[in-house]
Amino acid sequence: MGNVTIETITYGRWGRAVRLTNGVLELVASLDFGPRIIRFGFVDGPNFFMEDAEEAIVQQGDRFAPVGGGAWKIYGGHRLWTSPEAVPRSTYPDNDPVEWKEIENGIVLTPPEERWTQLQKEIEVRMEPASGEVTVVHRVTNRGAWPVEFAPWALSVMGTGGMAVIPQAKRETGLLANRVLAVWPYSRMNDERVYWGERYIVLKQGNGPTPFKIGTNNEEGWAGYFNHNSLFLKKYKHEREGCYPDYGVSFESYVCDHFLELESLGELRTVQPGQTAVHEEAWSLIADVAAPSPSDEKELDRLLERYR
Repeated sequence: MGNVTIETITYGRWGRAVRLTNGVLELVASLDFGPRIIRFGFVDGPNFFMEDAEEAIVQQGDRFAPVGGGAWKIYGGHRLWTSPEAVPRSTYPDNDPVEWKEIENGIVLTPPEERWTQLQKEIEVRMEPASGEVTVVHRVTNRGAWPVEFAPWALSVMGTGGMAVIPQAKRETGLLANRVLAVWPYSRMNDERVYWGERYIVLKQGNGPTPFKIGTNNEEGWAGYFNHNSLFLKKYKHEREGCYPDYGVSFESYVCDHFLELESLGELRTVQPGQTAVHEEAWSLIADVAAPSPSDEKELDRLLERYR
């Protein structure tokens, strides 16, 4: 594993794509739409991201008239949005071809400027040749004439059958609160897919009576997803004094019958014309790691301390 190979390919029904691999791990980004990182996994292994091959999850209708109509498709994989969530601003259809360029051990993906929002998104991906760790840099530039308030929002759509682990804030604050928990209207606090632990919140992907979504002030700056006898980790920087959307959370997770999302957020700021908001994540994938029981926090501690 001395270098990273970068090549254009045809990726199944998604068409043109660019592939990065160090010989052990591989990442595939779509070029006919996006920017989307549609696959991340071991070479010849399963995709850790969900792919909506049947295009079953689509939003369209009158609400999309401001952006020229069309339909927003989840596609799957990893995408870049802006928060707070609103339709059609957040769900601006990313169905156009993406420009790309090669950089050292990586690529830069650039879609067309969004015509209605006048935002220019960009995703830069770099893979470490030896470890396969991936750095994902999300950029959103305000190309309009007026200041815009938003936070960059990085959403990884994980495949079915896995288990997410989110650390709880553990900073000692005495008589003051140290945790923020945002809960969406459709979320049931007694949802059986959720385990409320002492140190972690564990979410199992699977069928439920309603979707479930929570947000936290994830001061630890990471989350994990056990699946396929492996562990996916994503890390980011939480700014303790930062201002975040949705009552001040820097991490959110959404669970439904079809997937589970791991979502990190940058700070909520007013971005002036010509300025760029940047949000960075680091991904890693560790093989041969069996998921422990959600309630076995000692085993979770042992595994996560070892691999984080």
